Amino acid sequence: MTVSHPPPPKFQRILFCADFSENADFAFGFAIEQARHAPGCTLYLLHVVPEPEVQYWRTYVDEVDDVEQKGRRDMEEKIRASYTARVPEGVRFEAEIRAGHEHEQILAFAEEKKVDLLILGRQGRSSVGKVFFGNVTEKVVRKSRCAVLVIPLSFEAQA
Repeated sequence: MTVSHPPPPKFQRILFCADFSENADFAFGFAIEQARHAPGCTLYLLHVVPEPEVQYWRTYVDEVDDVEQKGRRDMEEKIRASYTARVPEGVRFEAEIRAGHEHEQILAFAEEKKVDLLILGRQGRSSVGKVFFGNVTEKVVRKSRCAVLVIPLSFEAQA
């Protein structure tokens, strides 16, 4: 007896989360491949600048002229050099930088853009609570309303 399965979903809004780490750089290859195989899709890149719980440091930062704008320009240049340059012709690509709690910003962005696939690189094992996923990745996987593809850097050795 042959079992009929529906065709796999065609993802039209793919979100890749970049933290400029080695494993994020590796996972970006998966995001590109997924976007290449989904004509007309949009590949979003989101980089979240973490905000510490205590905001007292802002008074010091505000005293330095143009520090926030310079930081944004530096991150935009890093995105261009590390990611935008790798996007193939014909793939619609949009990058955004946000500040806040990483998992909250990722989930909010995914909801706003109606993302149907979220791709994250997996961080290493730094504590018992983070054995399988990084803290941010674990929270995103647990709370996401869309499909999530988590790419461990160790997969590179198999590729």
